Amino acid sequence: MGDNGLLGFLDGIGRRVERHRPWPRFETDREGWTALIDRLPYGGWSLLGLWAEAACVHAALRDEAEGDIAVLSLACPEGRFPSLSAVRPSAKRLERAVRDLTGLVPEGLDDTRPWLDHDRWRQRQPLGTAPAGPAPAVRTYDFLPAEGPGLHQIPVGPVHAGIIEPGHFRFSCQGETVVRLEERLGYVHKGTERLMRGRLPEEAARLAGRISGDSTVAYALAFALAVEAALGLEVPPRARLLRALMAELERLANHLNDIGAICNDAAFALMLAEGSTLRERVMRTADTCFGHRFMMDRIVPGGIAVDLKEEGRAALYDMLDAVPRVVRQLAALYDGTSSLLDRTVGTGIVSPALAHRFGAGGPVGRASSRAADARRSPGYAPYPDLEFDVPTLPHGDVNARILIRFAEVEQSIRLIRQILKRLEPGPARALLPAPEQPAEGMALVESFRGDVLCWLRLGAGGRIERAHLRDPSWFQWPLLEAAIEGNIVADFPICNKSFNCSYSGHDL
Repeated sequence: MGDNGLLGFLDGIGRRVERHRPWPRFETDREGWTALIDRLPYGGWSLLGLWAEAACVHAALRDEAEGDIAVLSLACPEGRFPSLSAVRPSAKRLERAVRDLTGLVPEGLDDTRPWLDHDRWRQRQPLGTAPAGPAPAVRTYDFLPAEGPGLHQIPVGPVHAGIIEPGHFRFSCQGETVVRLEERLGYVHKGTERLMRGRLPEEAARLAGRISGDSTVAYALAFALAVEAALGLEVPPRARLLRALMAELERLANHLNDIGAICNDAAFALMLAEGSTLRERVMRTADTCFGHRFMMDRIVPGGIAVDLKEEGRAALYDMLDAVPRVVRQLAALYDGTSSLLDRTVGTGIVSPALAHRFGAGGPVGRASSRAADARRSPGYAPYPDLEFDVPTLPHGDVNARILIRFAEVEQSIRLIRQILKRLEPGPARALLPAPEQPAEGMALVESFRGDVLCWLRLGAGGRIERAHLRDPSWFQWPLLEAAIEGNIVADFPICNKSFNCSYSGHDL
């Protein structure tokens, strides 16, 4: 089969589905799905997501060179589908989750252990054709073996010191050196996708905004854009700008907090104190602007729920005067503290090849030279009309991930200044039309961690038949396992913090 790019290839193996926007979806048969598996090893196409319905599996793909995005779907009347994981390792945990949620069996998947299902749900395979009753007993979870002289294991979690969410880390070590790290997640599964089914978009938007609390703006925006794409709805220009303003405030708050927290794990508490103070400044500004520190439920399908308050503009300019000055001082302090750099330079390296293979986004991917940023490609309003850079570094260590965050703070401040200059009076919300026929929408939004994907189908009455949201952490958690190998156990906290993957966003 000739290679005419992603869309040409999918046109050759599938049939386009009507009313799927803004990117096409193709339905294929088992032969076509197998052809995709044969094509994937040759590079150039990244996996954006993999999810399933009761009897159908979907894979979202992006052509890295051309920027084309599409979804390929395979009906699974026999409850099985060929696994992508042998040629695309980033699919492995997604396929394990598909099996837990729907009962569909990925043929050829070499890891048959459950992923999200810990045998404690009141209903197994809740998104499947025939959900089953609760598990009769909790099964033993067999961690992967690590054998060799002098090896010992260190179990950490799922409950940790501090206030982070639950996740288990199983270290296999030789002395202080980590030989293997294996993660076990799924403790925060909330059944969000099942809860969305049958709801109106306005109702489900509240659920989307609570998938990962520190990314509530990004999730709400991804969900809103997917709904608007399905309905073919244009949002007022003022709403587009204010959505971007909220997104950049959220990015600023999280990056400033992460910079301090990473340094704190290297016993440099001053950076944490300063970073936390700056984060608080940003969050108070957000509260003044939109009446909520996290800006939760402020972005809704059709626009925004709360317009910029009168005193908000002044608060923003005050913040823009104060924050960059302190950030520059902190950057100089970080760069001039050799004891801090001794902990971060060369620690927890993710090679560029691995970051590209897993399609890692956000600071994790950009610190390993992968320049993906959903604001730039595929892009969404108002970012194509704004000027900003996407910083990258090739080193892939903790130091690079800190420097990327410093650079992105600078870019967010630059974006906020442009947004304020362009902001004009006008409507901030459009009414949602009720679709006369089922329609499907998809969106890709850049959160502070990387790209958040949202896909959904609206029924003829406008209610959600199926929705799926994919956190960037799905493609970053596996890289943390690779990054810590060969490092000492004491470096895990700083390495883990430099990733700052989401537990709740991953577990859904």
